[in-house]
Amino acid sequence: MINNTPLNEIKELAEYIALQYTEAVTPINIIAENERLILIYDKYEKGTFDGMTVYSNKKFYVHLNTDCGNFKDKARGRFTLAHELGHYFIDAHRVGLIKGILVPHPSITNKKQFDSIEREADYFASCILMPESRFKNDVLRKKFSFNIIKDLADKYEVSLTACAIRFAQIGNHPILIIYAEDGIIKWKIESDDFPFKWLLNDRKVPENTVIGEYFSKSNVRDIYKTEKVWAMDWFIYVKDYDINRSFYEHCIPHKNKALSIIWED
Repeated sequence: MINNTPLNEIKELAEYIALQYTEAVTPINIIAENERLILIYDKYEKGTFDGMTVYSNKKFYVHLNTDCGNFKDKARGRFTLAHELGHYFIDAHRVGLIKGILVPHPSITNKKQFDSIEREADYFASCILMPESRFKNDVLRKKFSFNIIKDLADKYEVSLTACAIRFAQIGNHPILIIYAEDGIIKWKIESDDFPFKWLLNDRKVPENTVIGEYFSKSNVRDIYKTEKVWAMDWFIYVKDYDINRSFYEHCIPHKNKALSIIWED
């Protein structure tokens, strides 16, 4: 059994490590090398894993699956390595690896705990790659638009998704992030102060939205541009005085998947 680690402790740990380095782009490969972790970039087939940390013969080995796009200098590979560093630096995870309690693949009985541990490692990765003090300084007194997310993702060498989630957590403007596959919403994340919490169709993307039109293949809008949408199109429990309340939506499509970022002026 591995005890959960409070998120504030994970944040402080990750950002303390990141701020030991002056580079805006956290040098996670150097951090791993300084800890004498053995990094192995190799082909492990798609659909298996992104990264895996193994303790053997008193050494830590981090396997990174290039078949899933986890290359050293790519955003996905950087986040995967940062995630694996979370397993190494978070005390409970490291002890679990050494004792053989933390295993790469969950069983039915320990899946809930496994998922919790993976979320902790994801949060560590977000904090070490995008430290709060630097991130907040970059958005200070800036009016929000999709370009803010794009510019920050480029600066910190992270994916648009990772950057948007971090912005939802600590940014200076409330946003909602929707991720869907084949027209079905898989997850959503919103800033604490985003004005609406409940989606119109719960799981199915609403038709009269940018992401909805992408999946319907109606081609009415230019999917790659920020478009205006209405509260009534996305949310339930919209009061009469909010019927004409508008938002902006920017959709990032990829084959049968799409991510939308929604915000209000």
